[in-house]
Amino acid sequence: MTDLPLIAILRGLRPDAAETVGLALVEAGFRIIEVPLNSPEPFRSIEILAKAMPGDVLVGAGTVLDPQQVDGIRDVGGKLIVMPHADLDVIRRAKEHRMICTPGVATPTEAFTALKAGADAIKIFPAEAIPPAVVKAWRAVLPKETIVLPVGGIKPDNMKAYVDAGANGFGLGSALFTPSMTVEEIGRNARAFSSAWKDLRAG
Repeated sequence: MTDLPLIAILRGLRPDAAETVGLALVEAGFRIIEVPLNSPEPFRSIEILAKAMPGDVLVGAGTVLDPQQVDGIRDVGGKLIVMPHADLDVIRRAKEHRMICTPGVATPTEAFTALKAGADAIKIFPAEAIPPAVVKAWRAVLPKETIVLPVGGIKPDNMKAYVDAGANGFGLGSALFTPSMTVEEIGRNARAFSSAWKDLRAG
């Protein structure tokens, strides 16, 4: 999270492309990679990424819906659990395994409940429905150390308003990766996001 707090969400990634795509992201500065479990053979892709990426890259799964899936992700080397919701059983299982857990929340009540259960960060989802003004209001009441990550519809040109409102980073989906993109396109998108973030920090 220190240098580039952007999570690459690789929905639809296939195992045969996992290493190539992962390395393209790492080359652009990414250090957090998530394979949603509604992708083809997600556990295989996570296993490939966990073995092939440098040691400072955090690899895990998204769209995690039940505690048993957490066990499976751990078994293939994943260390990150990202959820679209704030299921307390999933959060607790992730923390039992000492994994990083980022549940999705859409209200302050869900955010506080997830944090109390041990969440390491909160995923504001879907960000399209939760504009920067709302994030700013949440920031006024959330613990100051809370890591806030808007996800959904994030592009290089709309990050600034969320950062100004208190966002610490972002989850990036189809503006970064789709299965139909070439590795060159993915790398170009990754560099655009990386540059946009660095410009925001410099500004």
